[in-house]
Amino acid sequence: MKILVQKQDNVSSSKRIINVLVCILLAMAFCAIFIFGYGENPLLVYQKMLFTAFGSLRGISNSIVYAIPLMLCGLGVSVAFKMGINNIGAEGQYTMGAFAAAGVALYCDFIPQNLVIPMMILASFAAGATWGVIAIIPKALWGVNETIVTLMMNYIAILFVDYLCFGPWIDKEINLPVSKTIPDYAKLKNFFGTNINAGVLIAIICAVIIYVFFKYTAAGYQIKVISKNINSAQYAGLGVVKKIILVMLVSGGIAGMTGFAQISGQVYKLQTGIANNAGFTGIVIAYLSKFNPFVVLLVSVFFGGLTIGGFSVQTMGIPPQVVTMLQGAILIFVLGGELVFKYKLTFVKNSKIKKEIKEMV
Repeated sequence: MKILVQKQDNVSSSKRIINVLVCILLAMAFCAIFIFGYGENPLLVYQKMLFTAFGSLRGISNSIVYAIPLMLCGLGVSVAFKMGINNIGAEGQYTMGAFAAAGVALYCDFIPQNLVIPMMILASFAAGATWGVIAIIPKALWGVNETIVTLMMNYIAILFVDYLCFGPWIDKEINLPVSKTIPDYAKLKNFFGTNINAGVLIAIICAVIIYVFFKYTAAGYQIKVISKNINSAQYAGLGVVKKIILVMLVSGGIAGMTGFAQISGQVYKLQTGIANNAGFTGIVIAYLSKFNPFVVLLVSVFFGGLTIGGFSVQTMGIPPQVVTMLQGAILIFVLGGELVFKYKLTFVKNSKIKKEIKEMV
């Protein structure tokens, strides 16, 4: 008896969705083991999490607000991943974008007030893009692995902002590692009496642009070709080096705009640890979404809801780290389920295999 592993090419979208939902349920069942350890009923914990996040208009708006950084980071890294570039540096690009946005709002008094927000957007994009391009140049020119470089640059950005918040930019009135609060004209307005701000519109616009670019432009098609076979693309003269730098520029720029959205729409000041692991969570979201920009938006809202729900269950004695564990478990189960789902195991008798070989000969 032999076991043959066969790849299934034609899999319907409905089956893929069912597979993802089943894997999410399995991840929740896995994390339920640890919730039992705190003496709580997992069903009640999950019920409270989901109801808090999505059971009211306030909960939904809070989930969307927490999802905005995840949306932009997820979209940013998705652009790079579509070309096969492992941009693990969204955390640092986000941080540098926040630094640039805060710098414009606090220290560029010569800019007219009605232009401050547009300049903050441009500055955050430019800072994130610059951070991304610096990290990718060694790969583009000399083939250096970008994973390590982008990862290490996260810590440079984080420590740089720590230096500013503890040093030159510290708000001396409160003597905490934060900058002064940005002026009111640099703050995004909320929509319809909720705490949702224009950051979500920026994420939606970015998602549409990314989709159109990869779906309908020649450059988007060339990037797909490069991701499949970089050597063939170089032989065909597709300008691989330029494309790598361009993709990382856009990827880092989108992640950098997360800093603007957070500074102008949520915290209103530069502070230590401002990214709060959103860059790394964005990587998880990008993989779960298969780099589809619209799916990134939806998964981000789900993950934002998990964060909101995680806050609510702390009153039950459940630590917020359970949410992080659940997010990681969802990634592992979905990726594992996708692997199992893509391949079909067939048990074949040895006699049948020998017969087929003889017929081929």
